[in-house]
Amino acid sequence: MYLTFRYLVRTTGIALIVVSLAMLLSIAVSVIYREYSIAADFCVTALIAFIIGLVMYKSFKHSFDRLRISDGLLMVTWGWLVAALIGAIPFTVSGIIPSFIDAFFESCSGFTTTGATVFSDVEILPHGILFWRSTTSWLGGICILIVAIAIFPSLGLSGQSIINTETEGPVLEQPTPRMINLSRALIGLYLFFTACEVALLHVGGMGLFDSLIHSFGSVSTGGFSSFNDSAAHFSNYTKVIMAIFMFLCGVNFNLYYQTLRHRSVAFFADSELRLYLFFILAPGLLLFGELFLGDYYDDVGSALADSFFQSISMVTTSGYTAANYMLWPNLCQVALLILMFIGACASSTGGGLKVVRFVVIAKLLRHGISMRLHTRHYEAIKVNKRRVPPDIVSGVSNYMFLYIIMVFIGTLAVSFETSDMTTAFTSVISCIGNIGPCFGAIGASAFYGDFSAFSKILLSLMMIAGRLELYTFFILFSPHYWTQKY
Repeated sequence: MYLTFRYLVRTTGIALIVVSLAMLLSIAVSVIYREYSIAADFCVTALIAFIIGLVMYKSFKHSFDRLRISDGLLMVTWGWLVAALIGAIPFTVSGIIPSFIDAFFESCSGFTTTGATVFSDVEILPHGILFWRSTTSWLGGICILIVAIAIFPSLGLSGQSIINTETEGPVLEQPTPRMINLSRALIGLYLFFTACEVALLHVGGMGLFDSLIHSFGSVSTGGFSSFNDSAAHFSNYTKVIMAIFMFLCGVNFNLYYQTLRHRSVAFFADSELRLYLFFILAPGLLLFGELFLGDYYDDVGSALADSFFQSISMVTTSGYTAANYMLWPNLCQVALLILMFIGACASSTGGGLKVVRFVVIAKLLRHGISMRLHTRHYEAIKVNKRRVPPDIVSGVSNYMFLYIIMVFIGTLAVSFETSDMTTAFTSVISCIGNIGPCFGAIGASAFYGDFSAFSKILLSLMMIAGRLELYTFFILFSPHYWTQKY
């Protein structure tokens, strides 16, 4: 227990330091736009958080020499929770969100790259607050990349473990040179994507501030916008640029790393990537056909841009909206609802179930049919020509089942507040999948401000659970977790 306490204290210190340093950007933005009271609030919050964090970090300097699975799981979950709590303080201190529960919901939405909001009108918000919302989303995106690629596989978790099928065992050692190099490469690539999108959006006529906001939201697949109508506010050029970077950041970043490192030409041979492309192209064409042939759009360009933009936005769990899809035909809405269940690739900034799990489930179904026809024939399930061990196949099935169970339990809990089943059901799917917008009363606006405090806390925890692959969060509630050391 003493070791666990040390881990928690140092993790808290790291989270406080990182979040406080991230506030410096919002301080600069507030000063530039002469929002001095907002800048002062950020300064006080950042200074206190940094000092406390530094003391905690220095108090247990050598705490991470050897981490077990139980320690790693607790640290990751605790770190996200602390970041969300500290990130909520500027909203409350500035008076922009008087309720701390609402501020916590907004902060959770940012750090989990969900994009849900309690603001009904974001266009009246101070620039510093708008920038802070997007900064939490951008920071959450880069942190989940490092956790998903450098940490989760070592713990035998996440979709990346399915692809690698060779985890490093039950002990997470002190950071290795490979892990450090990988983390640096991920950060560099993330920064590169961000800078490229900012430049392209700015060249297309968007102001620098809005370019930063929407680049942060695209590369993190977070979906925060500085306009109430989201991406519908912009031209087709802007939508295309945003869609490209949402797509790129929904791809497994490990593919980029391996391609750059080994100069591999087998990038598109990846099974998950091919299915990911199918999940974008097929719904995009379906939406385009229904919208254009149904006379919802007058020109082909706008119909194509909005159709594929919305398809990419839903699959990558970005949550940006190219139009009010609640006014689209039922077929289009059903297609978008199905995409909400899928999610992006493993080890990407996107949330959801992850495409690689659907690859395994599809092969498992085909295997089941084959076994019925040829009872004596056994064919191993493979992903990218690598055999997937039975325990990982079982883990994928269990995860999918847990995901569905949590959706229904969450829907039941939220239904105590609302009589609209569509709103309750899709809001839970949206939060656990880190999407933002949904259907029903919330619709494309992603406005959750009318929910009760209980529902906001529940949905906030679901955002964190969904962002951290469910098991990482819910395993902490197991009695065995606290009585045994793994």
